[in-house]
Amino acid sequence: MRATLTVFVAGFGLLISAAPALAHHSFAAEFDSSKPVTLKGAVTKVDWMNPHIWIYLDVKDESGKTVNWQCEGGPPNTLTRNGWTRNSLKTGDAITIEGFKAKDATNTCNSRSVTLADGKKVFAGSNDDGAPARKGGAE
Repeated sequence: MRATLTVFVAGFGLLISAAPALAHHSFAAEFDSSKPVTLKGAVTKVDWMNPHIWIYLDVKDESGKTVNWQCEGGPPNTLTRNGWTRNSLKTGDAITIEGFKAKDATNTCNSRSVTLADGKKVFAGSNDDGAPARKGGAE
């Protein structure tokens, strides 16, 4: 009985430790590298959490209607090493996001870069997420 319990506990521990790896996805699983997108709008919310940050912004479409987009960024640790902080983007900030549209046709994108209102362009993705390589080297 004790051996069975030990095996069960060990197996459960392995399952739990693998959950974060299962939750992570590759770029190609959700985003389309043949559909680049440039979004200009105002930040409505930023979720700074693992495994990726999410930036939400209101963008005017071709007809002038305001559409809310959600854009996935890199992991907080990667962005912090690139100079980002939790306060780098604030509600109302005018930004431009360059990235790739989601395969599911929702208003979702994978962010590659964010251009701030002052013109400063910052890297927003993950270096090894399977997305197309950035042109022009480091930003």
